[in-house]
Amino acid sequence: MPHLRFALSGLVLFALPVQAQDATPIPDSMASTLDTLLEKAFETDTGYQFVEDLTTEVGPRLAGSEAEARARDWAVAELEDLGFDTVRVEGFEIPYWSRLTDKASILSPAPQNLVITALGGSTSTPEGGIEAEIIRFESLAELQAANPAMVEGKIVFIDEKMTRTQDGSGYGMAVRKRRACAGEAIEKGGLACLIRSVGTQTSRFPHTGMMARGEAVGAGPAAALSPPDADQLSRLLERGPVTINLDIQVKTKETAPSGNVIAEITGSEKPEDIILLGCHLDSWDLATGAIDDGAGCGIVVGAAKLIKDLPEPPKRTIRVVLYGSEEVGLLGGRAYAREHAEELPNHIFAAESDFGADTIWQLDTNFGKGAMGHAKAIQQAVEPLGVAPGPNDARGGPDIFMLGMSGVPMIGARQNGWDYFDLHHTPDDTIDKVDPEKIQQNVAVYTAFTYLVAYSDWDLRAPASTTEMTGE
Repeated sequence: MPHLRFALSGLVLFALPVQAQDATPIPDSMASTLDTLLEKAFETDTGYQFVEDLTTEVGPRLAGSEAEARARDWAVAELEDLGFDTVRVEGFEIPYWSRLTDKASILSPAPQNLVITALGGSTSTPEGGIEAEIIRFESLAELQAANPAMVEGKIVFIDEKMTRTQDGSGYGMAVRKRRACAGEAIEKGGLACLIRSVGTQTSRFPHTGMMARGEAVGAGPAAALSPPDADQLSRLLERGPVTINLDIQVKTKETAPSGNVIAEITGSEKPEDIILLGCHLDSWDLATGAIDDGAGCGIVVGAAKLIKDLPEPPKRTIRVVLYGSEEVGLLGGRAYAREHAEELPNHIFAAESDFGADTIWQLDTNFGKGAMGHAKAIQQAVEPLGVAPGPNDARGGPDIFMLGMSGVPMIGARQNGWDYFDLHHTPDDTIDKVDPEKIQQNVAVYTAFTYLVAYSDWDLRAPASTTEMTGE
């Protein structure tokens, strides 16, 4: 890690008087402390160790399960050991779903097993499974336009691929088939639905995910094929009719316990002002959830711990929220927004890490028009970490976007997601995919923007001044 003093002092010591678009000046003492913090971020492994310990000592953490409960207990003990001022769990209830059996096999013309995973919310098939002919569609739209007579009595297969992108934007288009396939198939008289996995992997690791947000079960049986198995099925269908057996058995409960784990560093001057750093603690059951989202929790905990260890506490309260039940419908994020609705006007900003463990390459904000100087100061502070300035349109992560809709300012640290969907929601999401040095870079970025706001009086909601609005 190179020394950053020159870059930061260039921002601070030689800053000109602030104009409409100038970076807010940072006091020399804060710049020196920030320099030290960033160097420490590359010397400590709190972030990585948190991920390793979570995935090793707890493992998979399906929402509403006994494992998620153990994860909450583990996190409380870990955060208390790290010295946070207050640690607590805010509980809530969720509908519960878990897989018992998910398997498929081609019966004819070429008997063989297929690698699948049931989608979250899938209903059970009859005991022993469903035997039926497959009908293939290139896309969800093609299924939606299909004559019901084509679908009746068959198992639908949507073979739509996902586009690989750095920012993960291909996911939004591809995931629609996961959410809608079963409903469309059943409505047209189909028996079940198979989809090509919503991912970019080429391995025989199928990709799970929720098909019925906020509900225990969806419209019918549904599963994802690994990409090579989707290719195999497509090749066979080119040669003629294919019949398969699909056997999915699930367990559901109307309610199960979940919760958000919350740890705080209490502000010394304005404890009612809250800076929220979020991640989600739950994971899917196929793997140990290192990338999604153990890494995110390690990043925000690691950043907060660096600030906690400073000799002087922050002016404002730093609140770390390890959300529960994100994977099954953002239920922890929604519970937090309800529970803390009255104090949302005191939330100074929110930031969430939930896109893996690769390096941050761009920092976006969503501040009031009168706070652009603060945004620019933050972006200049992280430029030495290889982070480019982004636009002022950050939406926040999945658990905090509803806070943004309520007016809470957002900071969005964009990670490189080129390979993220090779691992996301698959059995391959394990700790060996996490690079400790990349975690350190993430921790450094989160530390930088959190420190600058926590130790200042910046108003990130400030509206545009009269001069800015008139352009004078």
